[in-house]
Amino acid sequence: MAIMDFGGVKEDVVTREEFPLAKAREILASETIAVIGYGVQGPGQALNLKDNGFKVIVGQRSPSKSYDKAVADGFVPGVTLFSPEEALEKATVIMYLLSDAAQIAMWPTVQKHLTKGKALYFSHGFGVTYKDRTGIVPPSDVDVFLVAPKGSGTSLRRLFLEGKGLNSSYAIFQDATGRAKERALALGIGIGSGYLFETTFKNEVYSDLTGERGILMGALAGVMEAQYNVLRKNGHSPSEAFNETVEELTESLIKLVGENGMDWMYANTSTTAQRGALDWRKPFRDATAPVFEELYARVKAGEEAQRSIDTNSQPDYRVKLEAELAEIRDSEMWQAGKTVRSLRPGK
Repeated sequence: MAIMDFGGVKEDVVTREEFPLAKAREILASETIAVIGYGVQGPGQALNLKDNGFKVIVGQRSPSKSYDKAVADGFVPGVTLFSPEEALEKATVIMYLLSDAAQIAMWPTVQKHLTKGKALYFSHGFGVTYKDRTGIVPPSDVDVFLVAPKGSGTSLRRLFLEGKGLNSSYAIFQDATGRAKERALALGIGIGSGYLFETTFKNEVYSDLTGERGILMGALAGVMEAQYNVLRKNGHSPSEAFNETVEELTESLIKLVGENGMDWMYANTSTTAQRGALDWRKPFRDATAPVFEELYARVKAGEEAQRSIDTNSQPDYRVKLEAELAEIRDSEMWQAGKTVRSLRPGK
């Protein structure tokens, strides 16, 4: 463990220096890791583990697009690619990476294969935290833990191929073997985490659901739409409104924030931009704080979880989802964005 200072608060984190890949391989040398679910997180985590020298198999139904993708990614039917039931039987570590709704549906099958001493791995605390709603209650004689990369599986894989890493949280829910923590950390290093910080299943899902609905996706999209609409209402062209709202943020400023921090970005913009940003930061913060408070309260009460379970398990969910996405895709703002992206140099 390394003790790091996060704005005056000390935290223990695990880095590759004190937990090298060789140590992770040693810990998991006798394990067969089955990745169940080859959709959002599955491919990135499975391929990174495979490339790092771990024994990885994939459990995926055939025929399916995900099965075909696993084959295209180099997993061999009957050798490293099996039906979910076969993979669950062979595994000593089950990486349960299906969507939350799919985890609920498949849980009875997974539960049958959770024999004593196995490990059940999640990348999200949803199923266990909301067990009264999901029915996911692991048996007491298996290890249960999570490693949650702070980004998409696509980003995890891309950064791995670039020799970098995506930071991850980890949590131990149940230590039946006395090896749960070392197994979790070894898998965290194996999937290519930049560093690992400790959390709980409950805190992981509370922060994740809040972040997704908040600044990472929901709030960001909403604020962008609001500014774009105000600019258009006041006579600005679609190109100008989109560039000032989205393009400059995504292609320039947010990258500087990620590399150096918000204060650095402020210090390296015009004095007019500095003054305006500093003056308006607090009004935006104060205006949105009540929305975030309401959002967190709904997450904590399980209302957002139930909303997800109810809607995502409906047979026509994909049809309704496509209609909602089409509304965004066909809006003037994102049609303008499509044109702006096509005009980027090198396209």
